[in-house]
Amino acid sequence: MRVFSFEKLIAWQKARELALLIFKISKTFPKDELFGLTSQMRRCSISISSNLAEGSGRNSLKDKARFTEIAYSSSLELLNQVILCHDFEYINENEYILIREKLSEVTMLIDGLYKSQKKNTK
Repeated sequence: MRVFSFEKLIAWQKARELALLIFKISKTFPKDELFGLTSQMRRCSISISSNLAEGSGRNSLKDKARFTEIAYSSSLELLNQVILCHDFEYINENEYILIREKLSEVTMLIDGLYKSQKKNTK
């Protein structure tokens, strides 16, 4: 079986793990949030790894960096949603800390990838 370049990216691997965690935890959200915050968080978490994957298929580093930047923005959007979930008491303190730690790791990796891509485009 062929392994694509994005599958080798640690940032993509960690973003995928984060999406799995978001899906698992969001199953416990109130049913009236199914088409609101639950759906938005799930789509956002998927967007992170998806943009890293899509960017890996681009030919120019400038294009790759653009998709990496979008992935980073999606991770910050997800952080905002996680903070709100904590405020609304949809997640407990342990879940909040776990998600924030994973998000911190993902954003750090994406930021490093982005800086590397931008540096090499000059």
